[in-house]
Amino acid sequence: MSYATVDAPSGREEDAKRIIALVKALTGEEPNIKLDKGKPVIIYTRRHLDGFKKYTEVADTIREWKSVYTRRG
Repeated sequence: MSYATVDAPSGREEDAKRIIALVKALTGEEPNIKLDKGKPVIIYTRRHLDGFKKYTEVADTIREWKSVYTRRG
């Protein structure tokens, strides 16, 4: 869950739109949004968490490759 902040450029609504666009670009799934006391709250599901895991796996692979090629000199 993420809260859009009022301090963001253009306010909460635009912040929520940016977060939703980023999550959709990274995971392929658009998160749900609800209002909590007038504040937009972005709700993530298992689909989003599974989508984010891809990047952890990529980062781990890059670290492995880096260590192999660093040792080779």
